[in-house]
Amino acid sequence: MRKVLTGLLIIVLLLAAVPVALLVSGTIDSSSLRMILNVMTGLGGPAATAGKVQQRLQLPEGFSLQLYAADLPRARFLRFTPAGDLLVSRPHSGDILLLRRDADGDGHPDAVETLLAGLKRPMGMDFLGDWLYVAESNRIGRVRFDSASGALAGDYEPVVEGLGDDGNHWSKTLRVGPDGLLYLAQGSTCNVCEEADERRATMMRFAPDGSGGEIIATGLRNSVGFDWAPWSGDLYATDNGRDLLGDDFPPCELNRIAVGNFYGWPYYNGANIPDPDMGPDPLAAQRQPTAPAHGFRPHNAPLGISFIDGAGWPQDYRRSALVALHGSWNRSTPDGYKVVSLHWGEDGIEERDFLSGFNREGDISGRPVDVAQGPDGAIYISDDYAGAIYRVSRGEDVVAWEPAVAVTASRLDRQPPAWLAAADLEAMAERGADLYGYYGCRSCHEEGQNPVSLAGLSQRLGYEAVIEVLRAPQSPMPVFPLSEAEQRELAVFLLTRTPDQPGP
Repeated sequence: MRKVLTGLLIIVLLLAAVPVALLVSGTIDSSSLRMILNVMTGLGGPAATAGKVQQRLQLPEGFSLQLYAADLPRARFLRFTPAGDLLVSRPHSGDILLLRRDADGDGHPDAVETLLAGLKRPMGMDFLGDWLYVAESNRIGRVRFDSASGALAGDYEPVVEGLGDDGNHWSKTLRVGPDGLLYLAQGSTCNVCEEADERRATMMRFAPDGSGGEIIATGLRNSVGFDWAPWSGDLYATDNGRDLLGDDFPPCELNRIAVGNFYGWPYYNGANIPDPDMGPDPLAAQRQPTAPAHGFRPHNAPLGISFIDGAGWPQDYRRSALVALHGSWNRSTPDGYKVVSLHWGEDGIEERDFLSGFNREGDISGRPVDVAQGPDGAIYISDDYAGAIYRVSRGEDVVAWEPAVAVTASRLDRQPPAWLAAADLEAMAERGADLYGYYGCRSCHEEGQNPVSLAGLSQRLGYEAVIEVLRAPQSPMPVFPLSEAEQRELAVFLLTRTPDQPGP
């Protein structure tokens, strides 16, 4: 017992020595000590209160802010369910919380429940059909999820195992792409080094069952957040620049991810400036570094990014994203600690403050981590330092909302329907195309000012779900006099052909 206590005491002293050494050397300000101890030991940050939030934090004119949820220590990444409940990952607690949607309109979740527990440092989450995927530090798992009830509908199962989680940057961020594949970002084991595991400091992608894993981009030191621009389909990822090269170098990055590209780390920083500690890239003849699409201030630590639907917002938000800047830990003067908006224009990307005030002359009250837009159009922001979720809305009112579609229709088939095995899909798709044209489906799904897009339908609905919608559609979709055979034919067309290419 004495040996155990002695060992624990040594660990505590070593942990304490790091921030003290940084303080003495002038690398950090004394006001940063609590924040650093939060990072290293889990020491709680200052609690968020509604009064403090309204007093300290600022938004652009025309936006309003509220403290949506508090007392959520180390809250990290966010994802909305199809029914509008909010999932919150907490890697240090090993769990995922479900915040019931604000159905009563009081500006707070109706309940906070533990959805999954006992996980190994879960971070990224996303949905594909009725599967909830979770990126733990060492694997990807999935579980059936009933959106209508907000409950699990099966057992949690791994689909990708054996991911490395040693060293620094153990977290894994996962998203489902527009192509229905799983995208996974995982950071480096170190500040600057050559990795033994080629999968570290990369972005990968997998089939939904975890097969076919491939590295699609390298040289990404720690790309915690990524999202697709809706107007172009381009994939953008944030990236944290390396440490210990001074206060003002290197910049953190936003990279436009293209398959096969190398983004510089560990041999280049920022706009392809050679790293002073690594020497020449030994693979320089085979690869050239890709410069960032945008540079953030050094050590600002950009994490979550979300492209937003700017309907009802000022015109210059129509092509924009919000990025959570977690803030510096090793800068002599703290910097970052805010959410910024990025605006794509003819002259490039412009960065502006969006939610600021967490840093008041070195007094740090919060550290934004992730950004997600809810079905109500509001922006939800997690803060792992204050253990809080903030809600930003356009205008002044907090309005209750309902899901736009019936969540019972948002699912994939648990198993293929029996009739599918003997079906002539080619012939059925052609007859389904005729039905699609005969009933004028194009006028609602492809034409007009606000068409209801069917893009990616096969990634969201299975045959039985499509047939259910055709049999008992939600308003304003009309009820068509379709026989059972015609319902199947139209379902085959919708799930195997794009509406603008009805023929084989």
